[in-house]
Amino acid sequence: MGRSRTDEVEDLMARFPGVPREAVIKEDLLRGGIAFDAEALTGDENGSVKPKSYFIFSFDHGTLPELGAAALNRPPEEIVLTGGPYGLRRTVVSVRVNPNSPYRVGVTPDGTLGLMLDGRHIADVGLPPMPDYYRHALANGKSVMEVAPTIQWGYLIYLTVFRVCQYFGAKEECQYCDINHNWRQHKAAGRPYTGVKSVEEVLEALEIIDKHDTTGASRAYTLTGGSITSQVKGLGEADFYGRYAQAIEERFPGRWIGKVVAQALPKEDVQRFHDYGIRIYHPNYEVWDRRLFELYCPGKERYVGRDEWHRRILDSAEIFGPRNVIPNFVAGVEMAAPAGFTTVDEAISSTEEGLRYFMSRGITPRFTTWCPEPTTPLGKQNPAGAPLEYHIRLLETYRGTMEEFGLSSPPGYGPAGAGRAVFSVSSFMDSLPEGMQGAED
Repeated sequence: MGRSRTDEVEDLMARFPGVPREAVIKEDLLRGGIAFDAEALTGDENGSVKPKSYFIFSFDHGTLPELGAAALNRPPEEIVLTGGPYGLRRTVVSVRVNPNSPYRVGVTPDGTLGLMLDGRHIADVGLPPMPDYYRHALANGKSVMEVAPTIQWGYLIYLTVFRVCQYFGAKEECQYCDINHNWRQHKAAGRPYTGVKSVEEVLEALEIIDKHDTTGASRAYTLTGGSITSQVKGLGEADFYGRYAQAIEERFPGRWIGKVVAQALPKEDVQRFHDYGIRIYHPNYEVWDRRLFELYCPGKERYVGRDEWHRRILDSAEIFGPRNVIPNFVAGVEMAAPAGFTTVDEAISSTEEGLRYFMSRGITPRFTTWCPEPTTPLGKQNPAGAPLEYHIRLLETYRGTMEEFGLSSPPGYGPAGAGRAVFSVSSFMDSLPEGMQGAED
């Protein structure tokens, strides 16, 4: 008999004692997804649980029709894990639905929710409460969840103001990204999914959040959407996304930390982002290896090119300051067939080279744990994603490289440390000690 998933998880906990146990479980859930028993789902968007908003990508291991009841009954946006045999400290995990996962959320004999692995209870499960601001609609009838959903246990308002990407089709789309399919599947299911959100809608939704978020849980907003290679509404990328920030900062000066996820743009465009009031810039470099970037990000390679992309990231640090330039990479695609590295050693070595390149210049990348969505070329070919060992060693390498260059956690991500972190789509904040907390959060 082969090793169970429990054996694999416990082996990695023992081999990498410097990585919090919470992060080992969290990375496994993020790369492989979670199954939900029917009775663990509320099925009610007006109930007491905050439902998954599908804020940009599907982050699921199946399409909405394939997931059936699990999607129709609206799984929670995130779950929080505590306790169990590993003594987990409070761990916030983004929900990625996979009916075939060995991890299942179900109702325990005492009526509470629990996380099971290989049929064994390993953690208590808490659900995010429905925030007051989700119960209010805009004047046009749209929900706040549709226009300005919040994630990371309410810390971050996620403003996907352009729902599709102009890198389109097999020769341009990033090979792991399902933004365009996610748009199509929500339209096909008859769900509200606004293509281009108006500045007025966004401001109205933020008014509602500001009024009803009485505890001040929301601390940052991210402006993002698909890449713009020509124009949207007659505007190029910097001005299209920047005008939202300008309006937000005029109406709510300093209320939230303003962030934008956009392409690595020329310096004059980046300056415009800053002038519009954005304070943190995420020009995502996706994957470090040159060959993999060219193959897996063909649109970005064709329109900008890897070397120019990296040059622009360094240039943007002159405008925002190195700490406020935080490029994302998609952790795990380094090992995606057909062209990825075949050993964890090679993949970690390549990723570390990228981390050192940026961190030695004071720029701290962050990462999202790759979810192999089945409508993407790499998801189809790699349904299991990258090995769990890759993700655990990455956390160790990431922390070690930060320590070497004397860096603290990047701003705009909430608290650092196991039991404190709220960043939900990777464990990088969980795996940093509280002492590496930046001052801004």
